[in-house]
Order: sequence, then C-alpha cells, then structure tokens
Amino acid sequence: MRYEIIGPLADRFDEVLTPAALEFLVELDSEFAARRVALLDTRRARRDRYATGQLPDFLPETAAIRADPTWRVAPPAPGLVDRRVEITGPPDRKMTVNALNSGARVWLADFEDATSPTWHNVVAGQLNLIDALDRRIDFTDARGRRYALGDELATIVVRPRGWHLVEKGIAVDGRPISASLVDFGLYLFHCARRQLDAGAGPYFYLPKLESHHEARLWNDVFVFAQQRLGLPRGTIRATTLIETITAVFEMEEILYELREHSAGLNAGRWDYIFSVIRNFGQWPDFVLPDRAEVTMTVPFMRAYTELLVATCHRRGAPAIGGMAAFVPSRDPQVNEVALHRVRADKRREAGDGFDGSWVAHPGLVATCREEFDAVLGERPHQLDRLRDDVDVAAADLLAVDKTPGQVTAAGVRANIAVALRYIDAWLGGAGAVALWNLMEDAATAEIARCQVWQWLHHGTPLADGGCVTDELVRSILAQELAELVTGRGAADRERAERAARVVEDTAFGEDLPAFFTTGAYARHLGPGRRPAASAR
Repeated sequence: MRYEIIGPLADRFDEVLTPAALEFLVELDSEFAARRVALLDTRRARRDRYATGQLPDFLPETAAIRADPTWRVAPPAPGLVDRRVEITGPPDRKMTVNALNSGARVWLADFEDATSPTWHNVVAGQLNLIDALDRRIDFTDARGRRYALGDELATIVVRPRGWHLVEKGIAVDGRPISASLVDFGLYLFHCARRQLDAGAGPYFYLPKLESHHEARLWNDVFVFAQQRLGLPRGTIRATTLIETITAVFEMEEILYELREHSAGLNAGRWDYIFSVIRNFGQWPDFVLPDRAEVTMTVPFMRAYTELLVATCHRRGAPAIGGMAAFVPSRDPQVNEVALHRVRADKRREAGDGFDGSWVAHPGLVATCREEFDAVLGERPHQLDRLRDDVDVAAADLLAVDKTPGQVTAAGVRANIAVALRYIDAWLGGAGAVALWNLMEDAATAEIARCQVWQWLHHGTPLADGGCVTDELVRSILAQELAELVTGRGAADRERAERAARVVEDTAFGEDLPAFFTTGAYARHLGPGRRPAASAR
C-alpha cells in the first residue's frame, strides 16, 4: 500500500508524521479497514430495522456470557487505580498544561467531541502530548501569563475519534484513512514507551461504540498493535463510553470482548440522549421535552446509569460517571446555583456506586473530589459495591415516554442557539466552546439539532401555545444568525452563514443525518481547507 500526506506540513509536524509512524498507520489500515466498513454497514442496517418499529433488547446469542459469573476484566493499571475525578478537554497546548495541573486524577485528552478535526488540531494535538510526556510543554497567553507543568500530573487517557469518521489528511491508496486508527496509532506509536517509562501506560477512551462486535474490533486492533510495536499483551487499557442506546444492551459483552484491555465503562450522558433521538426520534413515544429537563434522574436515564454501575462492579471494572459542564462565572450568584447542582449530581453518582466522574473545567475539580472523598474516603474505588439491588429490564431502558417535562418555545430557541453557535465555533477550529456558562461540545450540538428535527417531525405542541413548525424554527434561526453576525467581519460572517446551513441540513430535512460532523467535515474541514477565521 502507498500512503500520501494530503494535509500541509506545519512546524514540527514531521516529528509526528515520521515514515515509521505512517507505515504503522498503513499496517493498521491494511489489517482492519474492511472490518470497520462492514461494521458501519451493520450500524445502518440496525437503524433501518428500528425505523420499522423493532426495538433493541438484550442479545439471546450472548446470554451465556452474561450468565457466567466467573470472568473478570483486568485489574486497574498503574495511574488508573484511583479515578475519582477526571477532567476532559481538547489536547491544545493551554488545555494540556491546565488539565495535567488541575488536580484531577485523569485527563481525557479528547480528539473526538471536544476537538474540531482540522488537520492542524489533529497533528498539533499529538505533538502536544509528546511534549507533555517529555515535560517540555508550556503556554503563554495573550496577557503574558505563562503556564507550565507542575510536579503532580494527571494520568493521560486519549479519546480517539469514532469508527464512523475518517481523516482526509492521510490517504492510503487514494482513500482517506480511519480517524480512529490515526488518533490511536499516532499516540501509541510515539507515546506508549514514554508512558511506560513514566510508570503508567497507553490508555484510551473508546467513543460511540454500538455493539460488542465493535469492541471486538478494538481489542483485535490492540492485540495487533502491541505485537507490532513489541509491547506486552494487555499493556493498552481502554475505558468504553456507553453513550449509545444499542451499546447499553451489550455492556457485559463489551467488557468481555475487551476484558484483558478493559479499564471499565463510562456513562456518556449527552451522547446517550442524542443516540436515543437518532435511533427512535421518528416514533411519538420517544419525543423528549426540553433538553434541560432530561436530567440524570428521569426514569430511562436512571435505569441506564444504575445498570452500568452494577454491570461494571460485577466484572471488577470501574464505573465512571458523566460530565459536569458548568464553566465558573464572574457572577457569584450564578456560581452558587450552578455549583449546588454540580455537587448534587456528583453526590448522587458517588452514592450510586460510581468510582469517579468527569468535569469540564479545572474550577470543578475540588467540588467533584469532595463528593467522592465523602463516599470513598481513603479507598481508591468502590468496586466491592456490587449493587445486587439493581434490576433493570429492557423496558426500563426504553421508557422514554415516562420522562416528565414540556417542550417550550424557549427550549426550541435554546437548541437552535446552541447548535448554531457551536457549529460556528467548530468550523472555526474550536471543539470545546463555553456558551452561557456551559462547556458545550459536539455531543450537545448533536442533541440540540436532533431535538429540533424530532419536534419538527412530530409537529410537537408547545407548552406556551402553538406547535413546532418549519416557519417557527426558520424564523428563530434567522434571528439567532442575525445576532451572531452583528459586528463581524466578512470572513466570520461567512462562517456563521455556513454554520446556519449545517443546522438547516441536519435539523430541518425529511431525514435525520446520523451525525452533523461527518458531512460538515467533508464539506468544510478537509485538510485542504482552513477555518475561515478564528472562532470567538
């Protein structure tokens, strides 16, 4: 096979895109590309079945795995024993320093939902991780404030992009390569030995899996890559995000497939809600109220998280809770209300048996840690809490119609405003965006545009009168766009208008696109394209 670098080479990119690293990517592609494509075809076929009214259930063909009480996942690896607070964010230079210094036990270096997949972001992110492990990374902001690494650093865990995405900056035999294999392969090639020398290892978060067959593919990638690079089998560890409605029915099977490489499961709450709408949004029983009302305590979300903890602990696997997305404000009253909610959320998770949880901002690390400290004390986790009291059936996981709440005009506007502003920033190269004191990423934009589609599709009544119509949502989009472009220059205005077209294409059409990121990347963020201007 022949590879070609399509993306431009910036300063020091040659340190990442070495001939040996690229040959390793080609080997991964040669071995696994066909299986990846076949599994994506299976995803589409499954979604087509859901469109005819078929609903997911626990798999009869894997009942023996679920019934076998003897198997366990591998014990926690160095650096992953105590995970009571994990911070997430893109691997840009400033975030790399701040996350590693944050006091969190783990940093999820996110090439997926928190990174706009520009060619520069993809390669520079890898370079930042290398520099961090070599302790030669620092950052000076516009005010002249310098950020440098301290003594106590978080353990790095990398989240590669999902199986559905490609990287057009590298072509193999003229076709783009899997973005998952690029992010995984480059990090493993350059950083596995560095991490082992530092007393940890190459660790990953696996996003958007929809079946245990997709977990099996990742496990086979791990086995192949370790053998190819001379790493002991089991060196790689991976936490799987349970963030699709299909994966929740296969959690034990996913742990089983990855058991020698597994580092547990995570409750990816925002993508999970998005997945519910994406798969069942055409059915009236699955219409959800305003996004703010779909909390972790509504019945179908409660069933999901309780089953996740019980499943993990039964197999000796850590269970990691969801994101606290609040961004601290200069307004003390805003902070007081928001931190009260964050504290309650983390207290619930720790009380339910989770072993740790996520935050999006360093300012939330102490709050999260205090709530888990209160439950864990000096223990590193609570794997011994088996949650034998949990009894969740398929109907509980699908009880979306029991979600209390209403659809309001304000909720419609909030979704359009978030989707528009996030996609505008994403097209400008920013993947983690603070909007109205919340750190938004691609998952929240996906929920927002999917809810608009769902409400339009059903002509959903509004609590404040009328219903959701095409005229209403187009009017709101026009108003939000006008507000967004006020005072902008030509390039920034043009980018906002492109963002509005992405919202139209993915929220207003007859069919619901699976992801906004796939089409928007192909049209706007390929390696030959540069962001129109920096996102604000």
